[in-house]
Amino acid sequence: TELLDLGQLERAVDALCRAKRIDLYGVATSSIVAQDFYQKLIRIGKNCTAFADSHMQITSASTLTSSDVAVAVSYSGETPETIDALACAKDAGAFTISITSYRSSAISALADITLYSSSLEEGMRRGDMASRIAQLHIIDILFMGMASRDFSTYVPRLEQSYLNVKNYRKSRGGH
Repeated sequence: TELLDLGQLERAVDALCRAKRIDLYGVATSSIVAQDFYQKLIRIGKNCTAFADSHMQITSASTLTSSDVAVAVSYSGETPETIDALACAKDAGAFTISITSYRSSAISALADITLYSSSLEEGMRRGDMASRIAQLHIIDILFMGMASRDFSTYVPRLEQSYLNVKNYRKSRGGH
């Protein structure tokens, strides 16, 4: 069976495109994945946050509304700090999306949309290499889905952010 459900992916892309604000949660390696998504979303003008600090994740989650989306990234789906942030976002009325590696987890149980990645890293779990790559792959799929869904809005913004960075760095002597 396919691990990544295309219907769930499409629903996630829809929600992310419509969201007034997007909160991204994760700790440790999953925080790096959340930061990667944050950098992509900022480039297309999406209002989003990706705090690494778990207290700030809850603080941010508490200000979400039903117009917003919260995305939780957790390999195990059982990271306490990420569970708390997603639960707070859900309590605030936000639409919730989870990216985990296990179908049955506390985080996936909280999510309106559940996305699953796979990795064959059980023997060397401490490396987090394969799980990070699998999670980043899902982030890339979501981002490309958003870009293709609203191409005329997002792609010019992506191009403009690239040009601005290039022009401002060049004018200041940076590379």
